[in-house]
Amino acid sequence: MTVAAARPTRTGARLLGVALLCWCMAGCTSPEPGEIVLQFWAMGREGEVVAELTRDFEASHPGIRVKVQQLPWQGAHEKLLTAFVGEATPDLAQMGNTWIPEFASLGALATLDSAVAASSLVEQEDYFPGIWDTNVINGQLFGVPWYVDTRLLFYRRDLLAQAGFPRPPRSWDEWREMLVAIKRLPGAEHYSILLPLNEFEPLLLLGLQQEEPLLRDGGRWGNFRSQGFRRALGFYLEMFEKELAPRATNTQIANVWNEFARGYFAFYITGPWNIGEFRRRLPKELQESWMTAPLPGPGGPGLSSAGGSSLVVFADSRRKEAAWKLVEYLSRPEVQRRFYALSGNLPPRRSSWDDPALSGDVHAAAFREQLERVEPTPKVPEWERIVTEMRIVAEQAAHGGLTVDAAAAELDARADRILEKRRWILAREAGE
Repeated sequence: MTVAAARPTRTGARLLGVALLCWCMAGCTSPEPGEIVLQFWAMGREGEVVAELTRDFEASHPGIRVKVQQLPWQGAHEKLLTAFVGEATPDLAQMGNTWIPEFASLGALATLDSAVAASSLVEQEDYFPGIWDTNVINGQLFGVPWYVDTRLLFYRRDLLAQAGFPRPPRSWDEWREMLVAIKRLPGAEHYSILLPLNEFEPLLLLGLQQEEPLLRDGGRWGNFRSQGFRRALGFYLEMFEKELAPRATNTQIANVWNEFARGYFAFYITGPWNIGEFRRRLPKELQESWMTAPLPGPGGPGLSSAGGSSLVVFADSRRKEAAWKLVEYLSRPEVQRRFYALSGNLPPRRSSWDDPALSGDVHAAAFREQLERVEPTPKVPEWERIVTEMRIVAEQAAHGGLTVDAAAAELDARADRILEKRRWILAREAGE
């Protein structure tokens, strides 16, 4: 079982290495003779709860101790980059799936193909394919999914029933019909769906449902003028033009849960973290009135995004074999179920969903179905900058400042500028 270092030759100063390493090790007790101490960085709530799991790992792996360093999500990306430059990366870490292409291209991560091939615990076939694929860059595996995140419909089924529909939509045509009917329901001012203008995800999800990729020519150019994306953008903007969605950010909605409860909107595209929030925040009398459903697609069941976090091993680690043992442990279905109970994060393995806490959860069932139909976003380091531009352009178009064609052209122009350096690097590598 070999965890391979995949690192190109690097030159230049390693900034802040000693200082950051001291910071990471602050408060650590001295290891026992022969003891291996793994440095594990985790973010947010995950960093809080994973310590309970690593204690059991230590008990079953004498001689290995895990030092968990919790990082806030805000600033975690910069902290990881600084650690890489300063040669002070941990042994392993939690890493958002959209960050993996960037760190893989830097040579910061070890490849895990041979380790997975030799493992009896990490079974690729048991993982949702779209989630696993987020960790594969240029044919090499750089991470193992730890938990999954995708988005789908939360909806008021009582309002849907009032509008004459016994079930949620399965296609865009059905969805459009329902949105129009809900808008026509009598009562105070209301809308059919909330599409916050400070979120890029709703438009991205519609775009992922098209046959054409969002970037073309190996991620060298934007592909937003494609027929498929223009159709997705047209459907998205139609919801604002017909006043089915308010032209508002979620910060302009005083309280999303209160507004959902009073029927200000009936559909909301969001993620699994809101299952617990809706149960806590909606009044008791409405607990039977909301439900989740997979996203509808242009002609049938639709795709969603393959999000979440993975476990990665760093190329500079001198304890790769021990780090891989921790990855294997955290990947066990029974450990993933414990992690779900502690954090609420959905597991990436199908077998982990056999637990009654998940299989019997009526609101999680739609996520189980949706996870069979998820797609990674484009695997280029620049993608997060591109979706920021997507949000800006889409907001301008939603306010009537751009037509579909003009917005698509503007998105391509912005993406092409962001990808200019990528094209240059790829051209040099190809000897062009």
